[in-house]
This record gives sequence, structure tokens and C-alpha cells, in this order.
Amino acid sequence: MIKKLQRRYALTENGAKGLVRATLWTVAANLSLMVPIGLLIVVLMNIITALSAGGDAANGVWGYTALAAILVAVIYIVHWIQYKALYIAVYGESANRRIRLAEKLRELPLSFFGRRDLSDLTATLMSDCSSLEQAFSHFVPQLYGTIISTVIIAAGMLAFDWRLGLAVMWVVPAAALLVAASKKVQDKFGTRTLLVKREATDGLQELLETVKDIKACNQKQVYLAGLGQKLEAAERATIRSELVTGTCVTSAQAFLKIGLATTVLVGVGLLAAGQVGLTVFLVCLIAASRIYDPIKAAFMNMAAVYSAQIRIERMRAIEEQPVQTGTDQYFPQGYDITFDHVKFAYNENEGVLEDVSFTARQGEVTALVGPSGGGKSTAAKLAARFWDVDGGKITLGGVDVSAVEPEALLTNYAIVFQDVVLFSDTVMENIRLGRRDASDDEVLAAARAAQCDEFVTKLPEGYGTVIGENGSTLSGGERQRISIARALLKDAPVILLDEATASLDVENETAVQAALSGLVQDKTVLVIAHRMRTVMGADKVVVLAGGKVAEAGAPAELAQGRGIFARMVELQQESAEWSIS
Repeated sequence: MIKKLQRRYALTENGAKGLVRATLWTVAANLSLMVPIGLLIVVLMNIITALSAGGDAANGVWGYTALAAILVAVIYIVHWIQYKALYIAVYGESANRRIRLAEKLRELPLSFFGRRDLSDLTATLMSDCSSLEQAFSHFVPQLYGTIISTVIIAAGMLAFDWRLGLAVMWVVPAAALLVAASKKVQDKFGTRTLLVKREATDGLQELLETVKDIKACNQKQVYLAGLGQKLEAAERATIRSELVTGTCVTSAQAFLKIGLATTVLVGVGLLAAGQVGLTVFLVCLIAASRIYDPIKAAFMNMAAVYSAQIRIERMRAIEEQPVQTGTDQYFPQGYDITFDHVKFAYNENEGVLEDVSFTARQGEVTALVGPSGGGKSTAAKLAARFWDVDGGKITLGGVDVSAVEPEALLTNYAIVFQDVVLFSDTVMENIRLGRRDASDDEVLAAARAAQCDEFVTKLPEGYGTVIGENGSTLSGGERQRISIARALLKDAPVILLDEATASLDVENETAVQAALSGLVQDKTVLVIAHRMRTVMGADKVVVLAGGKVAEAGAPAELAQGRGIFARMVELQQESAEWSIS
């Protein structure tokens, strides 16, 4: 049963056991609330008996009062234990769920993120987890607890008097079927609501990210009109979903009212026929007035569980994604990177690399050049196993990178990509990300080598300045220099540079390239660049065009030929002479 609960509700083993405990204590809490009814029935029977015998109806009142006080204490204790078994366990499982999802996302290849909407993933980690936290603290255990306690009470009533028991309970399965039959409709509207809300969230996020461009193009009114339509669609979808759920649940709850009427009719008939006594009739009537309340709540819980199931499916879809695995111990013979007939496509039948073979040797700088879309950045990311190849293989020092655990592989890589990622932390800690155990002096040395001192000393708190989300308070060149400092600090045997100096002015580019020259000694360096002054300093140039290696060789030799590289050199020389006339 524990395994089934883990699978059905995407729980850990402890979470599933906690759900069972919470359900059992919910059953105990529900049954404890029926005990006062039993006490009331006993008191009524004794009063009726005493009156019919001409005795004192108040006899034993203090005993009943003491018993009632004890029952109140028992009810309090049971509900307190239920609270601990329910809420505290659920909040712990909710934290574990978020950590588990984050760990799963960390292990997934980048191809997964290319196929998924990032705001949707964020919603799964935040909104979906919060919704499930509420579901497992307020709905799921209560639903199962109510079902079990209702079955127990129904069995007791049927044993007490099967005719009146049927009169009370027949509406429960009928109403439950009404809610269950509406599950597909509720799922349809619930899924539609999630999708439309995601579109609205995407629109808001896009607005925040592109507000400068929207204003610059004078498109504020047009964009806001489109965003307004998305928000209105989300509102309409939410109303429809709530209306469908509310209609189904309310109809089922209204149907329960018939049970009270049938109890009265059947009870009066049996009482008139002398087949039951007044006391038995009153017992069933009181039970009927009490038993439907938790069942009404259970129907609401059923609808909430249906909604939670949609979010669980979304979460399970992430957890069941195949991860990149491999050995965490490998022993390369040097650090040459070899592409051996590599094929790769982001989407099926849309090949980016068709048949790529070349070797980037240790101690040399290998430059990847070519027209946009030729696969240069893709090749660099495949070398670091951000994706797995579709055909052929890539080796590092003779070891197939697809057989190595990604984090173990990346310990030997220092990477600077054109799209720099920084954190809302200090400059010092953003650089220290390259090597977490680095001392402050080592961080400062790397920063100076990357020409960071020039702008960091002007910041309010120097290297202790918090630079905002993704370095929002810095320019593009300043952000890139921090990224280069991070790579310098890591000092790994393999260096991948994707337009690493693209955002720098000529003076800073020269200084940073001098720092990089000291870094690349005896290392495998793979450079992606469009500036010929960067490429001409490489030991080897590999020209990628149309997903294949079009040319390869020393830059001086290729520049003297008549191929793609020579044409690129010629065009860049012409652009250097261009001026506004």
C-alpha cells in the first residue's frame, strides 16, 4: 500500500507513511465526534425509562457530566494528535518534495529545459508544491478518513437497525457517484485553467523582461492590450472551472438532504407499525443529522483531490524524466577533446550537427568559427555534456563523456559563455562560485587578472556590493569580466570560451586576452569567436557550416585560401573600414 501511495501521490516513503498515520488519526477524530451523540442517546434513554417508571429524571446527572468532561478531554487529545500527524508531517514532506524536484532538475540534461517552458517549471516548483501542501494538509487525509469512518458508522447503523440504516445511508454512494462521474469534466477544465494561467504568467514575465524595448518601440498600448486579453482569459477559465466544480459538489451535497427525508418517512412508518421503538427512531434521526456534515466536506475534498491529481501528474512527468548518468570516477589520458562523427539535433529531423569530426588538443587553442547557426555553440556545449549526442561520440582524454556523470565531468571544465549568469549576491561571492574553497586573496587575484578592479572599486561597497538579479546593476562588459574571473579562479584543464570578450571594449579586451593567455598554458582551449583578431591567435581553426566541418587548419593557412574562413577575414577587414558618410 505504501508503494501505491508513493506512486499515486508522488510521495517519499516517509510521506506515504505519514499520510497513512494522518488518515487513521482523522478516522479516530471523526469517530470521537460521534461519541457525544452516543452519550446523548444513553441519557435520553435513561430519562425516558425513569419517566416511564415514575422515577427522578435528574438521577445520575453528575455522573453523565463527569463522563462528558472526560469525552471532551479525549476529543481534544485525539484532535491534537491528528494535528501533529497531519500538518507537521505534511509540511516536512512539502519541503522534501521541493528539494527532490530541485535535485531532479539538476540531474536533467539541458535538452529537457529546451523543450519546457521555464515559467511552467517555476510554477511546478512553487505554485504546484504549495497547492499540494494544502491538498495533503486539508483534503486527502480528510477524504480517506471520512470514507473509512463513514463505512464504520454505516456498519454500526445497519447492525443497529438495517431498515433505518439503509434509509440514512443510501444517498451517500449515490451522491459520491455523482461527484466521481464528473471527474473527467473537472480535469478538463482544471487543465485548461492551468494552461491559460501559465500564458498569463508568461505574458507578465515577458513584460518585465522587455519593458525597455516595448517603450522604445512605442508599443505599450498594443502590448498591454494583448496582456489584458491573457489575464481576462485566465479569469474566465478560473470562473468556469470553479463553476463546474461547485455545481457538481453542490448537487451532490443537496442530494444528501434526501437522506434525512427518507429517514423520517421510513422511521415514522416503522414507528406507526410498531416495528421500532421511539428510542431507536430518535437514535437514527440524530445520527442522520450529524453524519452528513463530514460527508459534505468529503465531496469538497474529492473535487480538491481531482485538482491536486493534475498537479501531481505534472510533477510526476518531471520525476520520470530520464537523467544523465555515468561514473563519477574517470581517468582521462590527457585532456584532448575529440569529436568522432558527431550528430546532434535539438528537435527530430532538424539536425544541427550532421557529421562533425575534429580534435582540440591539450596545450593548443582551437577556434570554432563559421556562419550563425552552423553549430559552434552547440559543439562547445556537447563537449561539456550539456546535451548527449545523437550519433558518434565525444571523448575527453580518450574517455567517452557520455559515460561520465555530468558534475564529475564538469570539474575539469571552466566555461565562459556569451550569456553570462550571475546571482543576486556580492561581487566576491559571484567570483568565488568558480571555486568555493578559494580564499579572498585568490578571488581578488582572479578579479584583477580579469580587469574587474576598474569598475568594482567604484561600487558602493567594492567587492562586497550586491549586484542584483543576474548582475542587473552592471553593464554587459562588467558582467562578462566577472564571469571570466570566475573561470580564472577555477583554473580547470579544459576551457570553453563562447564569445568571452564580445562585450568588452578594445582596451579591456586586450587586457583580458593577456590574462587568458596566462590561463591557457598547457590546457585544452575551445574558443568560439567572430572577431578575427581573436581567431588569428589560435593554433587551429575549425570552420563549421551546415552542421559539418567545412575547413580545418592553421588560421594563417586558411586565410590564404579561397574558402569560408578567407571570406570571413575579408568581410571583417571591409567592415573595419566602414564609416558613416
